[in-house]
Amino acid sequence: MRKLTLLALGLFPMLVHAQDDLIRKIESNKSYTTIKGDVPDDKKYHFNTIIDLEHTNVKNQASSGTCWSYSTNSFLESEMMRMGKEPIELSPIFTAHCVYMDKAENFVRMHGSISWGDGGECHDVINMYAKYGAMPQDVYTGLQYGTTKNKFAEMQAILKGMLEAVVSNPNGKLTPSWKKAYSDVLDSYLGAIPEKFKWDGHTYTPKSFAAERVGIHPEDYVELQSITTEPYYKKAMFMVPDNWAFAKAYNIQMNDITDIIDNALNKGFTVAWAADVSEKYFSWKNGVAYVPEKDYDDMDDTEKKYMFDGPKDERTIIPRKAPASF
Repeated sequence: MRKLTLLALGLFPMLVHAQDDLIRKIESNKSYTTIKGDVPDDKKYHFNTIIDLEHTNVKNQASSGTCWSYSTNSFLESEMMRMGKEPIELSPIFTAHCVYMDKAENFVRMHGSISWGDGGECHDVINMYAKYGAMPQDVYTGLQYGTTKNKFAEMQAILKGMLEAVVSNPNGKLTPSWKKAYSDVLDSYLGAIPEKFKWDGHTYTPKSFAAERVGIHPEDYVELQSITTEPYYKKAMFMVPDNWAFAKAYNIQMNDITDIIDNALNKGFTVAWAADVSEKYFSWKNGVAYVPEKDYDDMDDTEKKYMFDGPKDERTIIPRKAPASF
């Protein structure tokens, strides 16, 4: 089957307690210029629109590490628009709820030897869509705990404590009750997923809503990565803690990543892209990310101060072999 578009993967380190810490860490990555005219206007960043594809509004994940669900559900919304369908705001927390259930089973099967938290990957949205379907945001908000925005710290602490108790196996044998108890706590915070719901004058299940209103075909989507430790042009494990599902992605050469993205965009396809935003070279405030020639620790105070005030010399990026051991 011809593949329609792609999911391009990088590294997205969003674990249970990491989201708020990450925001605090990178929110200071900004230009410190306060004096008008301190940096000439022609030296600052100026962006020109080259390609502008249809998309829905940016959503607020608030205090949750479910960035992967927000971004990739937004990708599905863009796919609906590309296919000429009415864009529907999809529920990222419906997807996250499904992931929390599947991830809990993996956690127990692996005796707790995998990471736990909000973190996930782009493929999780596609996989949950294929397995469970989708729901509109206004039907399933995932806000059942007294706030108007996500605040997952308490919920995650309780869920993790329950799973660690299950893994410790104090009875010497797993009971059939642990999964229901876990599900009940999850439902208390996010809300139980309805078997059927009414929307736009029709009654749907999550799977029928996905098939009839969203209309994508999960098998049409390809996930890509570029690593030097595995053969190119074959599938390989994406070796990051957030890949709790142990999914594999096609491993391609680094330059192919940008060529494929350019080709997709030029043909009207959007791309779901996961990346590491924890580096000092990512500026949340300025909306700029780059890799300067000089390492941050080697910069003087002036270079650090003006790091995001305009284009600077950038490092030439080449594939690099990973160390044989850590």
